[in-house]
Amino acid sequence: MIQLDRFDSATLDRARAIVRDLGSVLVAYSGGVDSTLLLKLALEELGGDQAAAVLASSPAYPAAEQEQARLLSASLGARLVEVDTDEVSLEAYRRNSPDRCFHCKEELFETLEPVRERLGLAHLAYGATADDAGEHRPGHGSAVRRGVRFPLLEAGMGKSDIRGVARRLGLPNWDKPSFACLSSRIPHGTEVTVEALRQIEGAEAAIQALGFRQVRVRHHGEVARIEVEPAEMERLIDLRARVVDGVRAAGYKFVSVDLEGYSTGSLNRTWRPAPESS
Repeated sequence: MIQLDRFDSATLDRARAIVRDLGSVLVAYSGGVDSTLLLKLALEELGGDQAAAVLASSPAYPAAEQEQARLLSASLGARLVEVDTDEVSLEAYRRNSPDRCFHCKEELFETLEPVRERLGLAHLAYGATADDAGEHRPGHGSAVRRGVRFPLLEAGMGKSDIRGVARRLGLPNWDKPSFACLSSRIPHGTEVTVEALRQIEGAEAAIQALGFRQVRVRHHGEVARIEVEPAEMERLIDLRARVVDGVRAAGYKFVSVDLEGYSTGSLNRTWRPAPESS
C-alpha cells in the first residue's frame, strides 16, 4: 500500500547539491519513481545539455513499462537514448543464483558506459536509495565497482523521502507501485529463460488489465502463483474466472493465489544452495 510520504527539504537540498557537483550525467532511467526523480533533479540542476537519460530494453522488462517510461521522459523534456541489453544470454544470469542482479548490472553498466562517453557526459548515475543499502542488493556492488554514482542514496534519501519529494515536484508517477525485473518472479536456482519471462509478462498484464496495480506472478513451472495487495484479495477472488482465463492464456496450466499477499523478495525463501562436496 502506497502511503502519503514525507517531504524533507534538507534531504532534497543535499541531493540537489550532489547532482550539481556531478557537472554532467547520464541517468540510467527505467520510468520508476527513483530514476524519474533523479532525472528530474539532473535536468533542473544541470540543464538538458548536461543531463540525459538512457533506457535499456531486454526480455526481462515488459514492453508496457518501457512505453510508459518513454512517454514520461518526453513529458520531462529529457534527451532519451535507448539501448538493448542481453543479460539473458549470460550463463551466470540464466542460472539464477542470488547474485543474478550483479550480472544484470554488469551487463547494463558495460552497455551504458560507451553511451556516456559518446555523449561527453562526466558521470553515469542510477536511482539507488538509502533503503537499498540495508538489503541484499548484489547489483549495487557492480555500481560501486564501476564508479557509478547514486545521488539519492548519497543524500540519504529512502523510498518514503523519494515519494514525498516526487509528489511535491509534481511527478505523475510519485505513487507508482514498485517494480522489479520479471526475472525476480523466478525462484533462485530455476533457469531464467525468455519463454518464462514472456509467460510472466503476459500473465501480469492480464491481471493488471482488470485494474490491479501491484501484481506479481511468481513462476513455478506450470504453476502461476499470484500475489496482490491483501486489500485486493477479495476482488481477485471475485474475478477468479477472468483471472484464470488470462493467466492460462499466457501459458500456465495451473493458477494459484498466495493468501499472504504481495511481499518483496518472497522467492528468497526458496533458495537452498547446493551442498559443498567434501
